[in-house]
Amino acid sequence: MGIALSTTLRTSFADAVTRTREALAQEGFGVLTEIDMKATLKAKLDEDMEDYVILGACNPPLAHRAVNADRQIGLLLPCNVVVRADRTDDGSVIVEAMNPQLLVEVTGEPALREIADEVTTKMQAAIDSLHATT
Repeated sequence: MGIALSTTLRTSFADAVTRTREALAQEGFGVLTEIDMKATLKAKLDEDMEDYVILGACNPPLAHRAVNADRQIGLLLPCNVVVRADRTDDGSVIVEAMNPQLLVEVTGEPALREIADEVTTKMQAAIDSLHATT
């Protein structure tokens, strides 16, 4: 099992972030947090890096079910979605979402399997929909 569900887009970074937010919303995910790694590392360490944003996505009904199945699952929530410039290909942006199956793998909690399957379906649909508007 891979760590991520991912795709590569030929678009600007700003457009990829906007489209990713919209695709997540279409699947019932809100973005609770946004971490601009480029700006943070520059401000804190004076280090330069490519455009790189981490979006903390949450689908409240599914998160509620997951927390009810395993209270410690909150340690792995929200689902991180990374939008980052491809360092090897100018003009390409990589969008990656944490593979929700990792929740079951890490916890060993069988009650999370059905929830992880639903999250995977929705997250994959969001990722796949990014190509519908390229």
